[in-house]
Amino acid sequence: MAKQHNMPEDLFRVRHSLAHIMAEAVIERYPDAKPTIGPPVENGFYYDFAVDKPFTPEDLDAFETRMKQIVKGNHEFKRREVSEGEARQVFAANPYKIELIDGLVSGAGDDMGDEEEAPASEPAAQAISIYSQDTFTDLCRGPHVASTKEINPEAFKLTSTSGAYWRGDEHNAMLQRIYGVAFKTKQELDEYLQRVEEAKKRDHRKLGKELEIFIFDDEVGPGLPLWLPNGGILIDELERLAKEMELKAGYDRVRTPHLTKEDLFIKSGHLPYYAESMYPPMELEGVKYYVKPMNCPMHHKIFAARQHSYRDLPVRLAEYGTCYRYEKSGELFGLMRVRSMQMNDAHIYCAEDQFEQEFMGVIAFYLEYFRLFGIEKYVMRLSTHGKKGLGKKYIDNVALWLKTEDMVRSAMTKHNVPFVEVPDEAAFYGPKIDVQVWSVIGKEFSLATNQVDFAQPGRFNLTFVNREGKEETPLCIHRAPLGTHERMIGFLLEHYAGAFPVWLAPVQAMIIPIADRHVEYANQVAGRLRAEGMRASVDDSTERMQNKIRKAQGQKIPYMLVIGDKERDAGAVAVRLRTGEDLKAMPLEQFVARAVPIMKSRAPNL
Repeated sequence: MAKQHNMPEDLFRVRHSLAHIMAEAVIERYPDAKPTIGPPVENGFYYDFAVDKPFTPEDLDAFETRMKQIVKGNHEFKRREVSEGEARQVFAANPYKIELIDGLVSGAGDDMGDEEEAPASEPAAQAISIYSQDTFTDLCRGPHVASTKEINPEAFKLTSTSGAYWRGDEHNAMLQRIYGVAFKTKQELDEYLQRVEEAKKRDHRKLGKELEIFIFDDEVGPGLPLWLPNGGILIDELERLAKEMELKAGYDRVRTPHLTKEDLFIKSGHLPYYAESMYPPMELEGVKYYVKPMNCPMHHKIFAARQHSYRDLPVRLAEYGTCYRYEKSGELFGLMRVRSMQMNDAHIYCAEDQFEQEFMGVIAFYLEYFRLFGIEKYVMRLSTHGKKGLGKKYIDNVALWLKTEDMVRSAMTKHNVPFVEVPDEAAFYGPKIDVQVWSVIGKEFSLATNQVDFAQPGRFNLTFVNREGKEETPLCIHRAPLGTHERMIGFLLEHYAGAFPVWLAPVQAMIIPIADRHVEYANQVAGRLRAEGMRASVDDSTERMQNKIRKAQGQKIPYMLVIGDKERDAGAVAVRLRTGEDLKAMPLEQFVARAVPIMKSRAPNL
């Protein structure tokens, strides 16, 4: 199934056409290069090529120059449907195109080299069609612009090149991918490139290293982050926040082991549907054990540990459990795609008449977190099942799918929470709300989920005694409003550019004595702040005061308290903010009265 796109159709056509134009430029410079697939994507396009050696920055400059010449040549895009035999003849020298044709003929594929879904007005994807412009012909279903004159030659740019596996499978050949961006106007392009530069400065991998938050180590393994002390503080603060909110909302905290017997995941259904994302089993004394990719089967066991009455419901079990998932090497990306993760997980077991209140209670968590972190743009996506996946990708029970999807849809609509529907992206056991958020510079992140489960409670024989004294199977809601520590901290690093609000900052105040004779009082100041719960450190190095201030600003520490003779003698501190603002000297207790409430209230500013 091809992916959907959400860009305007005219922009889709421009970006798709530029991918073909780029392929023409590449083939002219490297006649032996074999083009594979080249779809339009968000903000632009890419094309993958089989070549003997990686492309260079000089190549990209040459390709872009030639592309502009082609665009200005006013070349038509001509579509032609062909037979299987003719398609094989046209692309006989390109095994990648032949493989795509094989998929079309067998019914195993319908993308003809494009990974984005064409608008519904276009011909059906099963037809074999080719598009030609100027000197280049490609296997493609379209759509494209009528002529290159519809493309603004000043509104696109080739941005980078990288390795990419054929069809995204690490067992396949490594190709070279060229990315480009394209917009309607030069102004839109320039604004986008400016945002990209800002995003580079905010890259969580770069900031994570500079601010000593986390590292990866080859001897530990890819996708397995090691949290440094500063990262440990961030985790502690996020976990404290979640625990406070969950305590108020009536959650009970539990703990479960990191591995379990194979039988548990067979019963839950995860092995048939999820095996490719699980680490292989280990076998001891004839029994297979898996490290857990999720906490839910064990939470089901905890619910089942005693009989429940309708008076007990809802039961809300929460855990920051560590899970392990085998993400493909090529898909690992900093903290955003990892193999070890700590999830803000919980499972709510409730009667059907409690579902709306419980489900919307989780949505309320989202909205409160958005307010706290200053997330102004977000989208909630109702992911539903796809009929073709029943029995394979999804539990085969149409009636329950339709019922639970309508329950979610009705609850969201009734409470005026905007959402969009996305078919064929549900969990295997039920519909879900996925949450997309945007950082302050407009970068999109997938952050959290709220899932309905109509299958596993029955698989685990979970029951409660209802008002009529009969056993009834509860509904289960899987939820993780803060997602994982890994992805949340990666998002927050980029959202705040590393300048965390006071409550999250690993070091909240740096005390800077000007000379050795001021160190004793500096330590007294640190002790006073620590007594109030602030994380305070003393820079008693021999560096000059200005160097100490610059260093603290580079570490994005909210408060710098400079101490000299006057401050020591007056029991005061000279306060500087990481923004560069100088608040001058004030009594220590005045600073405490100012900063501590900001810290304890989790205020977003200084």
